[in-house]
Amino acid sequence: MDTELKMDTLISLLKRRGFIFQASEIYGGINGFYDYGPLGVELRQNIKNAWWKDMVQMRDDIVGVDSAIIQSSKVWKASGHLDNFTDPLVDCKESKMRFRADQLFWAEVKVAGASIGFISLMECADLEQEAEKLALELKRKKAVQGNLDALIIRDFTEASAEEIPQIPSPATGKPGSLTPPRAFNMMFSTHVGALADESSVAYLRPETAQGIFTNFKNVVDSSRVKVPFGIAQIGKAFRNEITPRNFIFRSREFEQMEIEYFIQPDDDVWPKCHREWIDACLDWLVSIGIPRDRLGEHVHPKEKLSHYSRATTDITFNFPFGRQELWGIAARGAFDLTQHQDFSGKTLEYFDEARKEKYIPHVIEPSVGVDRTLLAALCAAYDEDEIEGEKRVVLHLNPRIAPVRAAVFPLVKNKPELVDLSDKLYRKLKRRWNVAYDASGAIGRRYRRMDEVGTPYCITVDFDSLESGTFTVRDRDSTTQTRMSESEILAFLSEKIDG
Repeated sequence: MDTELKMDTLISLLKRRGFIFQASEIYGGINGFYDYGPLGVELRQNIKNAWWKDMVQMRDDIVGVDSAIIQSSKVWKASGHLDNFTDPLVDCKESKMRFRADQLFWAEVKVAGASIGFISLMECADLEQEAEKLALELKRKKAVQGNLDALIIRDFTEASAEEIPQIPSPATGKPGSLTPPRAFNMMFSTHVGALADESSVAYLRPETAQGIFTNFKNVVDSSRVKVPFGIAQIGKAFRNEITPRNFIFRSREFEQMEIEYFIQPDDDVWPKCHREWIDACLDWLVSIGIPRDRLGEHVHPKEKLSHYSRATTDITFNFPFGRQELWGIAARGAFDLTQHQDFSGKTLEYFDEARKEKYIPHVIEPSVGVDRTLLAALCAAYDEDEIEGEKRVVLHLNPRIAPVRAAVFPLVKNKPELVDLSDKLYRKLKRRWNVAYDASGAIGRRYRRMDEVGTPYCITVDFDSLESGTFTVRDRDSTTQTRMSESEILAFLSEKIDG
């Protein structure tokens, strides 16, 4: 396994094989936006389908909605996004570049207790090592003798008014050009209607959750749901990130898979439910092929919780650029429904028939990004090995999410009887799954093409197939080959792909 996978290596493969492209690439691209190619849309759709099947269709306590991307501006006032959905922004007055203050790190460099200056750097996987290198370089330039004191690395939000002028800009390396942090609202604004004035201002939603909360009463009144129950949604969200980075990990347009799970407002209910959802989310990630040993849990300390949160735990994944949040599971209390009830003047209380009382339910929110899940699955799947002395690049994607589920090969393309039989099998399989057909080149070369895009099974139609009605099924990961009849192939693929 290539444990030192570099993002450039993966990004190159994904572009070359048609997974992901830079948006508006022929015009130089637009930062923070990406387009999905033929294989990317299949992988993306398979991830969403697997999540929806497991989290909604296979459960009796969850239903779905699909809310509008543009909502009334009052929704965002009630939710707090208009006033509080901000990032701390820092400008470099010399380079005109902008940075998120909580992603810009700095340290005072001291030798034997005496300060020799300051260093700065952007957030990265090996932050301490990079800071150490910069400190040693500063010591060399200053021609100072002695050992460095231990660095105390902090983000820019912790810099005092006296320290800010001394911290160098990451863009220029010169101190004195960074502004103090200021709030920057990350919502994209637009106008609805013919007039572009204050009365027509609207926003692209920065999260899918609020469309669930505003439809809470609609769902309760139109469905036979009873607390505890959940409402699920998959949809696009938009955030005007100051510094989108790490490919599709942090972009300005992304897609969320989100559940608001409504529970009784008792203090002994939410901790148990919160833990159950953390475990369910971990199990689901493993079910689509992400190894458990690359997943972790980060519990938000109480002093850093959102004002409405009772507890938040992030499921993290070890990306090539460091361990980062993959799936957030928050205990949101009754904040959202209460806010929308107060701002709209419409009751959002739930009548619990068993308890014979009304209350505003509390909420557990598991929220995961489609794009981050896709990136984690690709990072976990990428491998380089050798087959019969030849280097192979392979994506060990789980059959549940692989963009191409199987490939059909006629052994040779100049034998009409082989081609006809291959085509019939291909057409039959394609009724159920996305299947490829490839008759070009040697069988080994065709295997490599399919391995590189994560196709789990290759089916070769050979001369024995004409006699016996069986075909060679080759497994991507083990490279073992097994003869199967058409009915056996259908049953085999159904088990592996559909479960």
